[in-house]
Amino acid sequence: MASRMGALLHREPAAPSTPPDAPDAPDADAATKTEPVVVDDAAAAAAADDEKNAVVVVAARPPPVAAEGVGKPIEYGDLVIVYEGFNKAKAVTIAPRAQYQNKYGNFFHVDWVGKPLGSKVFGRGENGGHVWLLAPTPELWTKVLPHRTQILYLPDISLITLELELRPGSVVIESGTGSGSLTHSLIRAVAGGGASTSSSAVEDGTSTVAAAGGGDGHVWSFEFNAVRAASASAEIVAHGLSKHCTVTCRDVERDGFPAALEGCADAVFLDLPGPWKCIESVARCLRRDGVVCAFSPCIEQVQRTCEALERHGFGDARTVELLGREHDVEVRELQTDLSKSQPKLKSGWKRESAKKAARKRTRVDGDGDGDGGAASDATAPKSVVVSYPRQASQSHTGYLTFARLTPYVDPEVARKAREDGCGGGGGRRGGRHEYVADANELSE
Repeated sequence: MASRMGALLHREPAAPSTPPDAPDAPDADAATKTEPVVVDDAAAAAAADDEKNAVVVVAARPPPVAAEGVGKPIEYGDLVIVYEGFNKAKAVTIAPRAQYQNKYGNFFHVDWVGKPLGSKVFGRGENGGHVWLLAPTPELWTKVLPHRTQILYLPDISLITLELELRPGSVVIESGTGSGSLTHSLIRAVAGGGASTSSSAVEDGTSTVAAAGGGDGHVWSFEFNAVRAASASAEIVAHGLSKHCTVTCRDVERDGFPAALEGCADAVFLDLPGPWKCIESVARCLRRDGVVCAFSPCIEQVQRTCEALERHGFGDARTVELLGREHDVEVRELQTDLSKSQPKLKSGWKRESAKKAARKRTRVDGDGDGDGGAASDATAPKSVVVSYPRQASQSHTGYLTFARLTPYVDPEVARKAREDGCGGGGGRRGGRHEYVADANELSE
């Protein structure tokens, strides 16, 4: 759909309406003719237009570049998201002699090979319906992935990637890989930034953990369950993301993070039953002014995590809970006559309402100042567009606790900073300078 809409929006201009065999218009006087001035942008066009009798022609801009993956031909072995409708999609790997069956018909994979991603394909047969073949994205993968654990969904994922201040080239540590929903979004946020310049590796039990020294961003993900760690690692390799992500089986609550990652991470995300148990290891791995996020379902976990964050030099701590609330917008018939909308009220009120309606009809239908047909229109239901929230109960996912590692300043560093007249902390938010007046200044 996206590629087709782009083609429609950027189609070639229509041909001129003048027939080709029409006689040419008589030329103007040669003395008044001017050569067209070709410019590249609107600013240059405005400057050229100031000249007398100037003909300004704005050069055509190159067509916009399509998003990555859009229009790529489908091949055997590719992962494709088959989109059937809203909240109805499935991940399919293209294979020979395979077919996809649903209520819209039978779809053979051989018919999909060679078609560009984003295509609308029809099932075989006269009554075959259609589906869309979409490129896999982290958002779509969250909807179709196999659930090995409870996962994070897009509202929480978007806030996490924003508050962790991720950018291409960042190094992120994730503990609690689970089903890999957040992992794919973290990879997209940090991928890019150039080739890796250096690396160091240490043996860590069952696997080798390498700490990147710069260049491309990387996600170091840890999962204590061996089966889930192996499944997540296989998915990362199958999706071609192993360059930017490494999944390792490790109990972070018990053993902490590997020593090779100390001082290397820009951000850390914790999805653990007891995140407060590894805050000390998080403080060693984070760079100065780095951000940590802990996801906890219960408020008691949040309390213990905040206490551990304060003990290990973290500040600017805050906890956020996201609750989605959907609204419906529709046209409804609203009754303006209360006597009709509330027929079960007391008879006394109904008699009074009937008397008022009778007096109103007398003024309108009689010789008074009415206009004759307004009475029926005033009491008839009116069509109004209304918006109202759905009555479904709010779903609680968890609490997101964010904190920033503030640089530790000992008394000697603070004294030297005062003497130099600068703050002792530094970092992206700047340090604080404490002014201490001496005895001479106080006497004056």
